[in-house]
Amino acid sequence: MTPMGVRGRLTAFYTAVLTLVLIVYAAVTYVAVRREFQEQFEHHPGDRLDEPLEEIGTVLIGGLPFVVVLSAIGAYVLAGRALKPVEASMEKLRRFTADASHELRTPLSVVRGIGEISLDATRTVPEYKETIGSMLEEVDRLTRLVDALLRLSHADAGAVPLARDSLNLGDLAHDVASSLMVLAEERNQRLTVDADPRATVVADRMLLREAVVNVVDNAIKYGPPGSTIDLRVRARGNEAVLAVADAGPGVAREHRERIFDRFFRADEGRSRDNGGTGLGLAIARWAVEVNGGRISADDGPHGGAVFSIVLPLKAGGHS
Repeated sequence: MTPMGVRGRLTAFYTAVLTLVLIVYAAVTYVAVRREFQEQFEHHPGDRLDEPLEEIGTVLIGGLPFVVVLSAIGAYVLAGRALKPVEASMEKLRRFTADASHELRTPLSVVRGIGEISLDATRTVPEYKETIGSMLEEVDRLTRLVDALLRLSHADAGAVPLARDSLNLGDLAHDVASSLMVLAEERNQRLTVDADPRATVVADRMLLREAVVNVVDNAIKYGPPGSTIDLRVRARGNEAVLAVADAGPGVAREHRERIFDRFFRADEGRSRDNGGTGLGLAIARWAVEVNGGRISADDGPHGGAVFSIVLPLKAGGHS
């Protein structure tokens, strides 16, 4: 059923309910007024009861069309408001499905194109090896994309169990930096960690680590070769902050909210060249928010971007 069909049915339902409520209210009012008049008639026998009651009845009956029209207008407005969240969810689903289809089609098209070209003519063993290597790269990209989609589908369904425990953000930052150091060295980049040992939170370590890995990996991809990526951990008031600063192109102000949307890319071509799926930051936001935190992107003091993960500080963690 189309959204307009659903809205039509909702409008009819609300119209019937509102009309019934107004008619019942009018009937109750009429009975109450009649009872009041009867009491007055008992004290003033000379007064006529029928005429005022007839006038009231005529007004109530004559007002029925107005009541129906008013109910229909109110019902139409209520139906629109009731459908807004549904329409927004449907639009997000349509956009997500279209984006996912596009992202899945791209590596498949590349694999097919490489295969067709390699079959056009007899090639040498090294050339076939190069072709197979290119195809495997696309298969790896497709695998990462499917894994990320499955991850997000489990998150949407609430099927990811949480194992919350005390976690020092500084230790987590050192762990992630150590794991991704090889990727940074490939681009002649440096990863530095400056951590406040008091920044302790209660969170699921694996999920939060995934969020930090995705953010740092994003900084490595967009940071220029030879640059430095800083991981800074601070205890600030009742919150712990893990900030990842890079020297890349930064994030335009109009993109700072959308950059965490699924499949959003500020630079479409560059993101594909870097091998990104367009889902890393979306997964990072989910992993942070499910642990009671928030994530944001801002300008760096000397250019580049700063991604900040903010979580509630563990009670007693900041002394």
